[in-house]
Amino acid sequence: MRPATATDREAMLGLNLESEWALSPLDEPGLDALVASARVALVAEDGAGVAGFALALGPEAEYESANFRWFAERFDSFLYLDRIAVGARSRRRGVGAAIYEVMECEAARSGRMCCEVNLVPRNAPSLAFHLSRGYEEVGTLEHPGGKVVVMLVKELAR
Repeated sequence: MRPATATDREAMLGLNLESEWALSPLDEPGLDALVASARVALVAEDGAGVAGFALALGPEAEYESANFRWFAERFDSFLYLDRIAVGARSRRRGVGAAIYEVMECEAARSGRMCCEVNLVPRNAPSLAFHLSRGYEEVGTLEHPGGKVVVMLVKELAR
């Protein structure tokens, strides 16, 4: 695990594209803007290269995501996990859990970690993962076009 750098851009965009069914699309300028706004931008490596990445923002970020704004309207202090992507070759090998361990340690400074998971279309594996880690539902948000997400929070000791 290490901080993301500009040399990781291509791998991060590829991983995002591979997981686009569960994430929003991301192009190079969008990724650059997210990394610049992120409080935490990290990649996980395995022997074959970048296995996964995650980007998280604090409430001070200027970010126009409806999901981010939903949390910012309700909490003064939080770390918002905007996206996490793990490559197919690395899934079910603990990469996602390792990324969450690092992110939750960072989020402990703020007292809580916030994220959302798709309900429509349903991302059952991600929902089960989050619930098993102690995340609790605090609301839902419907997006234009019928997409619905469940808003999740994990309270953390500072």
